[in-house]
Amino acid sequence: MDSVTQAALGAAVGGAVLGRRLGRKAVLIGALLGTLPDLDVALDYGDAVANVTEHRGFSHSLFVLTGLGTLMALLTARFWPATQERPIYFRHWWWFFVLCLTTHPLLDSLTTYGTQLFWPLDLPPVAWPVVFIIDPFYTLPLLIALIIGLASKKVRSACTVGLAISSAYLLLAAGAKWNIEQRLAPALAEAGLHEAPVLIQPTPFNIVLWRATVIGEEDFYYESLISLFDGQRTPTLEPLKRNIALEESALAGPLGQQLEWFTGPFLRYDTRLIDGQETLIATDIRLGFPGFHPFSFTLATWEGDAWHPVEISEQIETTRDLRLETLSRLAARATGDISALCASDFIEPRWRAEPFLYRC
Repeated sequence: MDSVTQAALGAAVGGAVLGRRLGRKAVLIGALLGTLPDLDVALDYGDAVANVTEHRGFSHSLFVLTGLGTLMALLTARFWPATQERPIYFRHWWWFFVLCLTTHPLLDSLTTYGTQLFWPLDLPPVAWPVVFIIDPFYTLPLLIALIIGLASKKVRSACTVGLAISSAYLLLAAGAKWNIEQRLAPALAEAGLHEAPVLIQPTPFNIVLWRATVIGEEDFYYESLISLFDGQRTPTLEPLKRNIALEESALAGPLGQQLEWFTGPFLRYDTRLIDGQETLIATDIRLGFPGFHPFSFTLATWEGDAWHPVEISEQIETTRDLRLETLSRLAARATGDISALCASDFIEPRWRAEPFLYRC
């Protein structure tokens, strides 16, 4: 999630745990702790693929953060000035530090990017996307609660209410995702895709309109937009090309294998002339929105008569941003207006599979 949300979550957790004993200090310290795991963005691993796949790694590990929180609790309990009125014991500090730190990666694991919760175990990032990386409907209750708590000095009660509302929103998002899964199942079965890899995630800034990405056989993957207000309409699947013929060459090197570990099968392949060199590029089709995928990486170059893996990958900058018009169309589609937007509207024609078997 974005930094504002993580700071607000840490502040609210801190206020709920120690607001009665520390007052506003609990909110301030909690906000700092809530942003601490994301400081790994300052690390440069020397390669574009590594920078993406290693982010939310050791600094988001539940093992590391629990250990760090325990150490902080021991030191604070030892050196914090004791008070007779409302003493703070080690157990109070332990819950305070550990919860402020670990709620950060737990929330991140509810986004598409995922989180390496169990680092250093060699497991793929944990990701069960029920919220977009920026969702004002989740963040605003926390910010409002913090403002009320700081203004009224009822820090603990206000933060507790804010956390309850934001947590209820996450439960609502989980229920919405389950609903979308049930609606999509008949369309997948009809297309013979019931066992295909499927990713269902919310579209930007809401939990009403959802995007489904399905990896089919051969050279196709499918995109679909499904709104909670679509009624009984069966979702449509729009087929797109992956250039699967390039997959073996793209994933042959260690960087390609690392990227596949991070994304699973949700990659699309392309070639481009970069500085006079024919270059093989892989795009993570999970993140962003069709036509607005921000993460594309160079993985191989054509030398002689074959593809050779690159030693250092570069990220290809996207030239497109989600514009106001696009967002307004997303909002209209979320209300159930099927004509407002198709999943493939912003995809270049060369990626569209013809003929369209399923039309938006």
